[in-house]
Amino acid sequence: MARALTVLGIESSCDDTASAVVRGHDVLASVVYGQTALHADFGGVVPEVAARAHAEKLDHCVEDALSAAGLHLADLDAIAVTAGPGLIGGVLSGVMCAKGLAAATGLPLIGVNHLAGHALTPRLTDQVAYPYLMLLVSGGHCQFLIVAGPDKYRRLGGTIDDAPGEAFDKTARILGLSQPGGPAVETSGIGGDPRAFDLPRPLLNQPGCDMSFSGLKTAMLRARDAVVAAKGGLTRLDQADLSASFQAAIADVLVEKTRRALAIYLAIKPVTPCFAIAGGVAANQVIRGRLMQLCASLDTDFVAPPLALCTDNAAMIAYAGAELLAFGQRDDLTLSARPRWPLDKTAAPMLGSGKKGAKA
Repeated sequence: MARALTVLGIESSCDDTASAVVRGHDVLASVVYGQTALHADFGGVVPEVAARAHAEKLDHCVEDALSAAGLHLADLDAIAVTAGPGLIGGVLSGVMCAKGLAAATGLPLIGVNHLAGHALTPRLTDQVAYPYLMLLVSGGHCQFLIVAGPDKYRRLGGTIDDAPGEAFDKTARILGLSQPGGPAVETSGIGGDPRAFDLPRPLLNQPGCDMSFSGLKTAMLRARDAVVAAKGGLTRLDQADLSASFQAAIADVLVEKTRRALAIYLAIKPVTPCFAIAGGVAANQVIRGRLMQLCASLDTDFVAPPLALCTDNAAMIAYAGAELLAFGQRDDLTLSARPRWPLDKTAAPMLGSGKKGAKA
């Protein structure tokens, strides 16, 4: 049996500065420095602020990860870093840090697609066999992928405008809730009536697995304005009903589009059918529960990694780097930061862009 590789991962594609050490399927250390407080007054992530914070924190983050793992740079087999897609200033900060470490130590350098990190997380946590169907659903991305290898992806569909996580954040602002919007809307919707407001389910009348959430946000704004005009403001119950109705609309779209994606995936007759979900929106219990029910009805395994590994983290980057290293990938000091980087190189580019960078 081949020796398990020990890889340092670095992630800085948006507003989380992260470093981790992974050996095989074991996460020896995972450190994340969040930037929520830095961006709180702006209603969203400010790229320049994020990039500056990454540059200030990356070396400390790496030191903390190595210390928590009880290792030194000499104990590593490689250094993996997010090289895109994402906010270019943040990605560049991480790439330059990784290049410096690789140049100083002589360790192999592996540039990792941030989306591949999410897509391969089920293999880190659950040793899922290829091929499996992956729904990556977060603040900046939403797409269905058949994952057939560490560098082999087939995209079945994705959002043509805003990602669900972005829609949750904007809905939270519309309703006067806190950020990040996903947890705030989910909490607000507890006890609310998901049928109180007749919100649209975009693109359900269109074939295929593509999605759209921009019009849903507009419908939410109009629904809120109608309540405010009628009552002079929003009550706590109004917030709950609006939140629950919005959440139900998102869930309905994701469930139906997942049903279609699963039909395509199951047609290739995988030996062990598996559907996996990752990204911050994967933490939503309503959405997760309905997707679990769908998979159970189709005799397909359902995998959702722990929340800490669903949101942005460096453990997924380290693991993806290890798989790519074993696959034969090596990068050199010409490695570039990329704002766009599609996993499926044969698919047409996705339209639109999310709050965490351009769609791949």
